[in-house]
Amino acid sequence: MSAVATAVVFDLGGVITESPMTAFTAYEAEAGLPAGLIVRLNSTDPDTNAWARYERNELDAAGFTDAFEAEALAAGHRLDARRVLAALAGEVRPAMVEAVRRLRAAGLPLALLSNNVAPMERTGRLGELLDLFDVVVESSVEGVRKPEPEIYRRALTRLSDAVGRPIEAADCAYLDDLGINLKPARAMGMHTIKVTDPTAALAELSALVGSDLTGGAVP
Repeated sequence: MSAVATAVVFDLGGVITESPMTAFTAYEAEAGLPAGLIVRLNSTDPDTNAWARYERNELDAAGFTDAFEAEALAAGHRLDARRVLAALAGEVRPAMVEAVRRLRAAGLPLALLSNNVAPMERTGRLGELLDLFDVVVESSVEGVRKPEPEIYRRALTRLSDAVGRPIEAADCAYLDDLGINLKPARAMGMHTIKVTDPTAALAELSALVGSDLTGGAVP
């Protein structure tokens, strides 16, 4: 296979780790809330709502809890924002991690681009995962978040600096589970993959990088 992409940018939640959507749905059912409420709240005023401000580190945890619960109340529902935050810790997808390991072994520049609410700990299993990437770009550190174009530009700049050569958008495959986050990357020229089925996403990525990423562990 010939390579179309010579660098890869990964989202974290919903790509390398399981999507929090399942946990959101479970909490909504348990609390008697309308299905999809949390996603609807996150999609309302998406640049200025509590979630957006928290991911840009404009709110602390207490501020987010108050603001998000107020947004839910304005929509006619009471919820526990702490339970919503607890749903963000998804399990790692081993096949995705193995794909990252294969790409690293092949020498491809790798970036992790994540919207998050606090800087990630560089210790334990998470630290081992983060060490597989040349750069990690986090909204809570940058003060900007996906889908703001600036955070994608920063990822390309940091990746270029890390590997000592220019990395252009057209060089990159970008994986995310949210279409809204893929649109700016695609507009910049990245080869985008929407991750709904991880196996299908890895097959698409294999085609872009010209190497099979769907097999077993790296020796």
